[in-house]
Amino acid sequence: MIRRWLAVAMAVVVGVVWYLLPASPTPLTPNPDASRPIRGVVHVHTRRSDGTGTVDEIAAAARRTGLQFVIFTDHGDGTRGSDTPVYRSGVLCIDAVEISTNSGHVVALGLPQTPYPLGGEVADVIEDVRRLGGISIAAHPDSARPALRWTDWRVPVDGLEWLNADSQWRDERWSSLGRSLLTYPFRRAATLATLLDRPDDLLMRWDALLRERPVVAVAAADAHARLGPGEDPYRRGLALHVPSYEQVFRTMSISIPDRQLQGEASADARTVLEAIRGGHVYSSIDALASPAVMSFVARSGGHMVGMGEQLKLNGPVVLRVDANAPEGSTIRILSEGQTIATGGPAVLEHEVPSDPGVYRVEIDVPRAPGVPPVPWVVSNAIYVGSRPAPDTSITMPVISESAAVYTDGSASDWRIEKSVRSEGTIGVVRSVDGTQLILRYGLGGTLSESPYVAAVVAAGSSLARFSGVMLTANAMSPMRLRIQLRAPGEGDRRWSKSIYLDEMRRNISMTFDELLPLGSATGPPKLDEIRDLLFVVDTVNTKQGASGQVWLDEIRYVR
Repeated sequence: MIRRWLAVAMAVVVGVVWYLLPASPTPLTPNPDASRPIRGVVHVHTRRSDGTGTVDEIAAAARRTGLQFVIFTDHGDGTRGSDTPVYRSGVLCIDAVEISTNSGHVVALGLPQTPYPLGGEVADVIEDVRRLGGISIAAHPDSARPALRWTDWRVPVDGLEWLNADSQWRDERWSSLGRSLLTYPFRRAATLATLLDRPDDLLMRWDALLRERPVVAVAAADAHARLGPGEDPYRRGLALHVPSYEQVFRTMSISIPDRQLQGEASADARTVLEAIRGGHVYSSIDALASPAVMSFVARSGGHMVGMGEQLKLNGPVVLRVDANAPEGSTIRILSEGQTIATGGPAVLEHEVPSDPGVYRVEIDVPRAPGVPPVPWVVSNAIYVGSRPAPDTSITMPVISESAAVYTDGSASDWRIEKSVRSEGTIGVVRSVDGTQLILRYGLGGTLSESPYVAAVVAAGSSLARFSGVMLTANAMSPMRLRIQLRAPGEGDRRWSKSIYLDEMRRNISMTFDELLPLGSATGPPKLDEIRDLLFVVDTVNTKQGASGQVWLDEIRYVR
């Protein structure tokens, strides 16, 4: 009797699991006349940070799924430097870094070893990444975890993750997660796909940004191969190695059309990274149908361009999409977030006005998961006519009044503040036209002691009449120096902004409204409450144990 009931119960469980199983991916046959794209994944973590696999293990997993490249993005600050690109198990391994900032995480691609730690304000990190020739991508921008969510869309980030595999499951109901636990052992990648949704708000944000400037979008694996309790991701002993790298790689990927890898790792890495930088890439949910082969082009007269490119107007504009989409799929062309044309596979052509515009493509497949359903393919944009671009011109402020804080003479009004085991001095040295301040610093002690050295001067009662500060400055090596205002009272109320310095003497200006609150401070600084002006070196952007010199001159309040 017990065996009979056990058999019945087992049959019921098998029946329920069978009923709940998601559909297997639809196998697709690429058009024999179309060239195969380069397929790979971006945003993968190894044992060097909070992943569980080695580079060799992950490359082998990528090879089993047919991928040609993997971009590793272990957490760091850029000072480790990226490993040289290399082929492992026939897969191109490209090293990058994920940098934590005060407003989200930045995936930095193509970044050389940095001369100082990158971190702090997101605008500073993006400025540094761009200066060093890298590509900045907003990681998991719509994460359900506030600490990971992107919060500053004013900064000129180069790209964003329109879909992040590690974030998508975090807003699911317990019923969906329970179903996934039942079906994952049997159809793993397809089960992971059931946790995906179309991120409407984030795609609307992307469309809004595209009206202002080019922004690249990619689907990101954010693969760790770990699932475990607690907030410490480095406690690998408590983690299950699920979902595995291989199954995440079978779920989604990015593809680069019209390019080929030649087998030379460094050159091939440049090909991949420059294609991503230029927006010559589309994303696909391979757990729904695979392999996805898609072409999106625009023609006007004798001109033709693809994703990420600008089309010169020379008569009527025709957009064309070719895709090996499954039967019943819908190809959609969008402009400013609105669908302007739809059609079935395998070709959609649509003529648009001969006016400037930005266009991209989504392809929907039948029975896609999510509410709303996740698109199977998302292209990057084509820019018709004038390509949107931010105003990068530098305009010096018009000064109606100024007051000197330091222009020449002694440093008798200045003092040094520092952590216990750090060292610093403030003095003057001769310059061509008089004297200038010199701040010497050495950051000592452990990171838990928050090492810092600051040159401090009384702000003075005149500060409240002004709107900003100007100065000239340089340093003995590339670094970031923080300019701060401090108010008295309970708690540490400061407002801060960092500036980039190197060996070249440069003019610097900032408004007090640009300073961001620190400690117990909130909102913009109330200038009539400010007591001190500080120039601070700390371990946000300077290595523990580092020493150096900073020269300051012509410090003035301005309005």
